[in-house]
Amino acid sequence: MNVKVTLKDVAKEAGVSYQTVSKVLRGQIKVTQDTQDRIETAVSRLGYRPNTAARNLRTQSSNLIGYGWLQGSSDSPHPVLNQFLYSAVQRAELNDFHLLTFLIEEDIENTIAIYRELHARRQVEGFILADTNDNDPRIRFLMEENIPFASFGRANDAWDFGWVDVDGSDGMHQTTAHLQEQGHTKIALITWPEGSRAGEEREKGYFTQMAATGLTIDPEWIVRGENTVHFGYRLLNQLIALPTGKRPTAVACVSDEIAIGAMNAALAQGLQVGSDLAVTGYDNLPMSEFLFPALTTVEQPIQEAGSAVIEMLLKQINNQPLLEKQVLLKPQLIIRQSSGA
Repeated sequence: MNVKVTLKDVAKEAGVSYQTVSKVLRGQIKVTQDTQDRIETAVSRLGYRPNTAARNLRTQSSNLIGYGWLQGSSDSPHPVLNQFLYSAVQRAELNDFHLLTFLIEEDIENTIAIYRELHARRQVEGFILADTNDNDPRIRFLMEENIPFASFGRANDAWDFGWVDVDGSDGMHQTTAHLQEQGHTKIALITWPEGSRAGEEREKGYFTQMAATGLTIDPEWIVRGENTVHFGYRLLNQLIALPTGKRPTAVACVSDEIAIGAMNAALAQGLQVGSDLAVTGYDNLPMSEFLFPALTTVEQPIQEAGSAVIEMLLKQINNQPLLEKQVLLKPQLIIRQSSGA
């Protein structure tokens, strides 16, 4: 016969009061990292599962957080968002919340209607968002309606809302500076279509670093396409088809997927990646280390981002003040052979 683990059992294991455990799991108080770790370890070791049905009746809360999946123009997977959501689910479930995912459309009126109805029916207590764009209408709607939400990504610097982001400008600044240190002056950029907020931040890092070192950027070095291996392949061919005097010797890509396509295009043209042409990516996908040559890329603290977005949302749901509404995390350049290092 299985013995039900109680809140008091967790408290005894963690060496704190059961009131502390209850408030921490609900996101109602902030404790030291040591205490947080001990509580999480006790929950995991004992297999504690709260009585969700009883709690929902008592609090009249669905204990659900909404997340809208946008079907893009391609069927390419989005591993960074998958990592973000995995981290978010982990943190949410530690606080007895779960994610409700739903499909949204590019038609913004239909999308807004979905957000409005889910919250009006109390099917969710709030939302997390990702893959944001400039002046994102979802964020504007949630702000105007005063609906709890937190975003992985920014939308408009004048808007006052809770977001967590990785400093894409700094990541691409590190990348461009590294390529310059390898002796490159003709550095091209393969980026996303205009309107992507994350893309704009990464582009900013490239332009800023090139300007800081007095390097002229040929407009034909900036090429745009969707976040797929196919577009990386096609756009790299476009770059190396430039006349010899204009052809770049290094290419910085705003994602690893684009970089993989670019590397394959270079190899197909008989170029040695790393020596004939430097290529860098962004995101440090698991496969990037095992490419040949291994891909120089930028690693983002996605685990930390997912956890922070959930904590930010839960504070709003629990009517607690957001002491820090904007959290900007620093990425790290991972140097490998594809950049000629």
